[in-house]
Order: sequence, then structure tokens, then C-alpha cells
Amino acid sequence: MDEAEVGGRSRGLRIGFVPGVTLTKWRRIWGERYPRTPLEVVEVAEDEQGAVLRDGRVDLCFARLPVDREGLHVIPLYEEQPVVVVPKDHPVAAFEEVTLADLAGEDLLDTDVPVDPIDLVAGGVGLAVVPQSVARSRSRRDLVHRPVSDAEPTTIGLCWLQDDDRPETEDFIGVVRGRTANSSRTTQSGGTPPSRAATRKAAARQAAGQDPARKPARKRSTGRGPKRSR
Repeated sequence: MDEAEVGGRSRGLRIGFVPGVTLTKWRRIWGERYPRTPLEVVEVAEDEQGAVLRDGRVDLCFARLPVDREGLHVIPLYEEQPVVVVPKDHPVAAFEEVTLADLAGEDLLDTDVPVDPIDLVAGGVGLAVVPQSVARSRSRRDLVHRPVSDAEPTTIGLCWLQDDDRPETEDFIGVVRGRTANSSRTTQSGGTPPSRAATRKAAARQAAGQDPARKPARKRSTGRGPKRSR
């Protein structure tokens, strides 16, 4: 028996992801196509997103780019809207969106330090510009976030080792990239062919522009928010 299989089941994949990334869609599709291959997910800190791959803690990782690409394959997936997180009673909270000029003079926190910036904002230390996905995942009743229209967006990418040629890895990449269940590569890798009902539902979603196997890139906002009175 192959060392990668035990009792007819693959040893599976371990997927890392940085805060703010949601894997619900891909986990569901994986479970439908590869029910015999376990999929484990684990959140990793941004400053370890490359290390967890190189030391074998995860097989693939959804990383917030840039990342040290030495020895890695990287597929950019989508962009994230930057937002500023502020206390609910802060003047910025009155606007629908702001610009970097609106934040001039504010105490903006360094989000590259190993401390949760959301907690620091709640503690009154300053304001934090973070990806919208992070702000949503760490939402609190005493804080709000507003889009920063002219801040550079961040990008989420899927990373894995260049020397990883496991078929399970290729299968997961196919799921993320939108490969259909009817793909010959999916079937040859041991994927479960979809039922007729599932096929009809997938076709209906595609016709309606709601294909769950594809994640569209976010469009960067080009509007400029109102200025705060000084």
C-alpha cells in the first residue's frame, strides 16, 4: 500500500491561510469531489506564511503578497480593499470612505508588528489600515471601518513548494482555479464525478454568473471620499 494512503484514504492535505481569508467555498467543493481525502485548514500569521511551507507544517498556503518566492510557486488570486479601522465615535466614522490625505496627522499603527492592530485601535492607541477582510473577521461593536479609496490594495495568492508534485496538491490547485468536476484531470486524479442533479445546478449557476468555483478579483475603488474639516 502507498505510504500516502491508509485504509483506502489519502493522508490528505493541510492548508494554511492568513487572517481574513475565507475557505468555505473551496472546502465544500473539495469535500464533494474528493471525499476520501481529508482537508485540514490552519490559520497562520503573515510573518510565517512562507516558513510554514518550507518547514512542512502545511502543504499549500493562502498568503498575503508579497512573499519570498524562493522555492515556491505562487498564483495571485484576488485583491483586497484597504480600510481604516477607527473607534465608533471617531470623526472618520461619519464618512462613507476616506483618502490617505484625510488620515494625515492621525496616529496610524504599524500593522507589520506581531500585535493585533484591531486590539490596539480598541485600546485607543491609534488607527489601523488593514485589508477589509481582516476588519470584517475581527469586527467589534465599538469599532467601525471605512474604505481608503486611494490606498494600495493587498493581494491574496496561493503558494506551494516547487518540488511538491503530489496529485492531491494539483487537485486542490485545480479546485481553487475553477477546474470543473467534469475535467478529465479531476477524474483521473480520483475525483468523484458529479451527479446529474449537481451538474444541472452548476450549469444554472454558471449561466447566472454565480459559478462558485471562481473567485473574481476585487475592483479597486477610484472614488475619493469627502474631506474632514480640520
